[in-house]
Amino acid sequence: MPTDKIQTEPDSTDPHANDAAPYGGGDPYADYRAGDFPFTELVDLADRRLGAGVIAANDEFFAERENLLIREPAVFDPERFGHKGKIMDGWETRRRRGTDAEHPFPAPEDHDWAIVRLGTPGIIRGIVVDTAHFRGNYPQRVSVQATAVEGAPGPEELLADDVKWEELVPQTPVRGHAANGFEITGGRRYTHLRICQHPDGGIARLRVHGEVVPDPAWLAALGTIDLISILNGGTYEDASDRFYSSPAQIILPGTSRKMDDGWENRRRRVRDTNDWVRFRLPAQGAVRAVEIDTAYLKGNAAGWISLHGRDGESGEWSEIIPRTRLQPDTLHRFVLDTEAVVTHVRLDTYPDGGVARMRLHGSLTEAGAAELAGRYEESAA
Repeated sequence: MPTDKIQTEPDSTDPHANDAAPYGGGDPYADYRAGDFPFTELVDLADRRLGAGVIAANDEFFAERENLLIREPAVFDPERFGHKGKIMDGWETRRRRGTDAEHPFPAPEDHDWAIVRLGTPGIIRGIVVDTAHFRGNYPQRVSVQATAVEGAPGPEELLADDVKWEELVPQTPVRGHAANGFEITGGRRYTHLRICQHPDGGIARLRVHGEVVPDPAWLAALGTIDLISILNGGTYEDASDRFYSSPAQIILPGTSRKMDDGWENRRRRVRDTNDWVRFRLPAQGAVRAVEIDTAYLKGNAAGWISLHGRDGESGEWSEIIPRTRLQPDTLHRFVLDTEAVVTHVRLDTYPDGGVARMRLHGSLTEAGAAELAGRYEESAA
């Protein structure tokens, strides 16, 4: 879709300078102001596929809070109205009012809020507040706070006086019908986030990109784990091709639900070349079994695969699984004769094609467990 990728700061002086033009027909994304934010390559910690959820909001009169975490881009139907008014694909609150006719505007401190449980705790590196299709009804400013509360706290516990919320984004003007990105510095591990609209309005989507920091005690209690799962701290690093879908989806939890819920590359036309994707484990681990799943990939699955691993950033790549034929729409399981001690793996597909999921079953080594424990303690300080 055509987009405006110019990174301009929202105007903080004119309250209407950040509006988008009223919808004029045709492609509703034609004048959408997109962003090119480097942190979006990182995992979305607020992905519902990881267990994220919007657990509370003070107001959702026009549109439900749960829409914030829908994976697909927001849709817009100019003819769709309900008994409360225009139906929007996002989270939209009612218009705030002042105390009386002499004071019709809301007070400066008035705002609406929603609390998001991250799918997995982690260090937040960037946030995208997407106001797609909210052209004149987006919030004038937004702010974001985060906290770390272990377990499964409810809204009442999170809003208690003894819970410390740290400000990640101070009150900042945003643009309507645009992707508004905020780079976050610091190395704290968080479990929940609070997004605030000042004073009111609508937000289409929320993305919270960062690095997963799993609890070492939980991984130790499990014993054998999927060493490459996003939930356990596995990270996608690079790939030869991202044409149809992100290679990061290969290490999502659960099974894929449709063809684009994995990694599919374009058709490779250069002979004697192949596609590949590289991942980093949360720390050094010993891999004992591997699963490669081509679910829903029937005419476009990878023809063959091989898997290599290395120990350390500068280690030599060694073969874990030799070049092996894959079947479409099939789960393949490989028990290794000798465990592979690695920190990185590279999955090669020949010559191209899709893979839905990959699992590396094993456990952290003693050195890997110590490294992860140190990182966990540092991020909780």
